[in-house]
Amino acid sequence: MKKVQSNVREALDGVLFDGMTIMAGGFGLCGIPEALIYAIRDSGVKDLTVISNNAGVDGIGLGVLLETKQIRKMISSYVGENKLFAQQYLSGELELEFNPQGTLAERIRAGGAGIPAFFTKTGVGTIIAEGKDVREFDGETYVMERGLFADLSIVHAFKGDTEGNLVYRKTARNFNPIMATASRFTVAEVEYLVDAGSIDGDQVHTPGIFVKRIVHVPNPAKHIEQRTTRPRLVAANEVN
Repeated sequence: MKKVQSNVREALDGVLFDGMTIMAGGFGLCGIPEALIYAIRDSGVKDLTVISNNAGVDGIGLGVLLETKQIRKMISSYVGENKLFAQQYLSGELELEFNPQGTLAERIRAGGAGIPAFFTKTGVGTIIAEGKDVREFDGETYVMERGLFADLSIVHAFKGDTEGNLVYRKTARNFNPIMATASRFTVAEVEYLVDAGSIDGDQVHTPGIFVKRIVHVPNPAKHIEQRTTRPRLVAANEVN
């Protein structure tokens, strides 16, 4: 099976359809599959349910799909950096399923592991638990959460080989590895594409068996969500 595709449009060919569920890796703007997101936008597919920690920021990342109103529902844990996200939710244009961040991660991991549901203490006694199965184990109260599984996962990796084995870099790893396992079809964009066998097996984060297609996207933009800097120290000889 030829996994390497020549461009992002080709990588998503025949995969997209209206009403589908998509998992999108990344945390904030770190490790987002931005090129694949733009290809989804350009395809015109609509009524999407998107599972992602957040929805990027206005005009970047998943924010571009909010601008075109291609997303019907978000399953997320944080929306604070995207004004359009908040506006669409408050106006009733966008459906939102909020999750504690750790619960979201475990729901995705569970889906990839074939686990349909699990129990957690997180959210017990809050609106998170409303309408869900609540049980007691060993004298403690837990709420049941369902595993998540998507039609498509799009992920960003630092390096990949022609067989789809992936390596992520530092904090850009975030949600990408678990999402790569939790869908029927995973497409990865990689900054560096190498020959099969070039990556030490002990360094592989996502085995190629989970990846159906891979596309080389060199030199992607590395956006900074919130730039925080210290005041510049002025040397004595620079004063006056």
